[in-house]
Amino acid sequence: MPTLMVARSLRSSSGKRSSTMTALLAEPQKSTQSSVADDPRWARIVARDKTADGYLWYSVVTTGVYCRPSCPSRTANPKNVQLHDSLERARATGFRPCKRCNPEGLSADAENTALVAKVCRMIEESEEEPALEELAQAVGRSPSYFHRIFKATTGVTPKEYATAHRAAKVRHGLTSGSTVTEAIYDAGFNSSGRFYEKSTDMLGMTPSQYRAGGANEDIRFAVGQTSLGAILVASTKKGVAAILLGDDPEELVQDLQDRFPKAHLIGADSDYESLVARIVGFVEAPKIGLNLPLDVRGTAFQERVWKALQEIPAGATVSYAEIARRIGAPTSVRAVAGACAANNLAVAIPCHRVVRNDGALSGYAWGVERKRALIDREATQSTRPRAATLR
Repeated sequence: MPTLMVARSLRSSSGKRSSTMTALLAEPQKSTQSSVADDPRWARIVARDKTADGYLWYSVVTTGVYCRPSCPSRTANPKNVQLHDSLERARATGFRPCKRCNPEGLSADAENTALVAKVCRMIEESEEEPALEELAQAVGRSPSYFHRIFKATTGVTPKEYATAHRAAKVRHGLTSGSTVTEAIYDAGFNSSGRFYEKSTDMLGMTPSQYRAGGANEDIRFAVGQTSLGAILVASTKKGVAAILLGDDPEELVQDLQDRFPKAHLIGADSDYESLVARIVGFVEAPKIGLNLPLDVRGTAFQERVWKALQEIPAGATVSYAEIARRIGAPTSVRAVAGACAANNLAVAIPCHRVVRNDGALSGYAWGVERKRALIDREATQSTRPRAATLR
């Protein structure tokens, strides 16, 4: 731009000769403008790619500022943009840093992550569950805004995080030799009554049973056969706790024993075998639907992911990134993949319907070939089944 300004000044003071000079000087600038739009780095700026922050900066002549790639401002005309591979080169333009994206400091996402991390430590160190207003005030944000950024960062609300943390403390206390009463109060429950109201949902069984490693918990199971191999179904009083697929029935039984080492495993009776038959029927013909009470044992985040999976209709697939967006945690794609991998309820919680962004099949706990077969089978029978019920 300084070159163009000089050219215009010469034109106003020197007549025709300066016009020719303007054309000569403007031509290199036109070539530079074209190269910005064609530069692959420009596409990352247009996409506001947060992963490019810290590796790329750009300056805008018309506004006199320089920005990070994820800047939320309106996309500039590439004719007015210069790209920089370092913050020093962006500063060398003489422009000022953008106030919206703060290229000199932490990005908005990094700043929010730091705030959320601080609050997570507060929750973990508090004897009782802190109020949302107290947490927001500690980081200088409004309660509603902080609630949004906490959920976007962690995938759960502050209350759900606090509940999950207290549940983890209870589980740790029960398995480390503490009495039930000690574990309850150490986890921040100020009365045993409040704890016992939530204990079964929190632990999946009574506190004394959990402390004993699931001892005396009755789990019924049966093994069946499908066109995809062997299937094992196991249930507690609460609902179906496991649906496992594999090649060897004996290995599936061993897997069940490893998951519930001290539980009382009960072989199937005729009534239970009818339940297994229903699930086998669903594997073979997804259009018939499946509606079961489930005993789901996971973190608050995992349960949010699993509920989102149940909303994917048979015959459809979505990406891990899309599931992350649906649960309000767009940056938690890896955590979503982890929750899918931790799913113990094959087909009832259809993690096989989640694929990569390019549509390619990724890992599946029960084998990628089974995943492909389930997807293909559902695509040919594309009728949305009723979802299993999380309880």
